[in-house]
Amino acid sequence: MADSKNNWKTALVLDEGREPVSGSTDALAAAIGRGADLRIYTEFRHNEHIDTTSDNPELIQEVADFRVTYLLERRWAAGIMSLRQPVDLPDAFGPRPSMSFLLHNQNGQQAIARPHLDGVPSTGIPGPSPVGDHSRMPKYHQHDNWDGATNAPSSNFVYDFETYRFYVSDDWEEVLSHTANGEIVSGSVDALAEQFARGREFKVGIQGLCADLADDPAAAPAHEIFAHVGPGYYYTKRKLFLAETHPLVRVRPSIPLAYGSRGWDFGCLMPRTDGFVARWLVDPYTLKFRKSEDRYAMRWFVR
Repeated sequence: MADSKNNWKTALVLDEGREPVSGSTDALAAAIGRGADLRIYTEFRHNEHIDTTSDNPELIQEVADFRVTYLLERRWAAGIMSLRQPVDLPDAFGPRPSMSFLLHNQNGQQAIARPHLDGVPSTGIPGPSPVGDHSRMPKYHQHDNWDGATNAPSSNFVYDFETYRFYVSDDWEEVLSHTANGEIVSGSVDALAEQFARGREFKVGIQGLCADLADDPAAAPAHEIFAHVGPGYYYTKRKLFLAETHPLVRVRPSIPLAYGSRGWDFGCLMPRTDGFVARWLVDPYTLKFRKSEDRYAMRWFVR
């Protein structure tokens, strides 16, 4: 069902058992591959998910914005809430300042990584941690638990939401595709620069960005990560366009996409249309920034 004003439409609906009800995973993956924005609608009950000691069965509707999206092997879609803070519904934020990088796969498998931002010293080392007792939350199925006593705990799980709807805004236009060496595959830098000068919004798809997080980067699954870009700069004589991405989360590529010990980080990038990318990434365990650079094939979108 399309929204005539905002151009949001339903690509996939899953039921409580995460079985498709309408749409398809193929349609969702194809839209993400065209640079589409992603929002996910879910439903859950207060005393089943928020406060299991409560007698309040009120149904809660949630719509979340997944500003970072992934396409793996050109067939598997996932998204990450890259700007989320933990909340203690319905009254407050969570007990510790942190980011809450919730991750959702197209099959309903979920995950969370939570780098703490308050500087409290860690007491543990990265590695497997005991899975907690969630017997009071029967719809929550935790698969694993990582780095529990460090500054950057993460886990993978499934929550049986009442319903699961994947919405996409599929109105981005690809204007340039180039190799890691800047060789044009389609479109042109001139076309991108023309749209940039008109004040249009930009997004970039970067191929292979997370391969260095894999145990064997050469064997990492093919993947493309899509991120919005903010400030842009065009060198008119050199015909070189560069931009700064919004904050993004990198995850070791796999199907389904999942968090694991030392398998993720976050930060910002400065991609250029000659294939160069400057990376300013944060080690989630120490919160120390580190600079690096590499070259990637990229696609540029405008809206």
